[in-house]
Amino acid sequence: MKINIAIDGPSAAGKSTIARLCASLLNYSHLDTGAMYRCVGYQSKIEGIAEDDEEALAEMIQRMKIDFDAEGHVYINQEDVTSKIRDNEMSMRASNVSKLAKVRESLVALQKEIAKNKGYILDGRDIGTVVLPDAELKVFLVASVEARAKRRILEYQEKGIVFDEQEVIEDIKRRDYQDSHRENSPLKKANDAYTLDTSDMSIEEVKQWFIDKLKEMGVYH
Repeated sequence: MKINIAIDGPSAAGKSTIARLCASLLNYSHLDTGAMYRCVGYQSKIEGIAEDDEEALAEMIQRMKIDFDAEGHVYINQEDVTSKIRDNEMSMRASNVSKLAKVRESLVALQKEIAKNKGYILDGRDIGTVVLPDAELKVFLVASVEARAKRRILEYQEKGIVFDEQEVIEDIKRRDYQDSHRENSPLKKANDAYTLDTSDMSIEEVKQWFIDKLKEMGVYH
């Protein structure tokens, strides 16, 4: 029996890392929806389209082909943009374009279509409430701002991205506010989602939590 798993939570809570781990455990496909919005933010910058030009952005999305490979690389029209979409600027551009109804409608329709055959793990801000409201397992990951800033800084260091520590912290706080206060599909926990605070948990501990939950459901043996 294959199921769909929805992982939601604020920026830098560890959603993509955990989603990739679960995908590996179950031999499922991981669809990083946050990366899709970052791709829209990145491509709009390249094409000189304003972040609030809803019509132009929706038209641009129709021309874009976003792909992921098994190693977690992200491609726009076959160009590897994995590192290019991961800096602070693209983080905020992603948050800005994701506020627009037509942008969300375009990407949500694509995400729903991809996941309809089951065996997918999606992570983002509104997976359990909007994209996959019928997902068999929904988890809302949370962590303190301090814990998330440490993880984001470590990620930047590993990828050689230049950063300012205070700016990273402020960026996370701005994204939290913007993601939870936007009009279209704000960051929100689904009523039937488990809340998991990973502030003081190691990756192995989080992985074990998911294994236990999947065993309970009869999905992982």
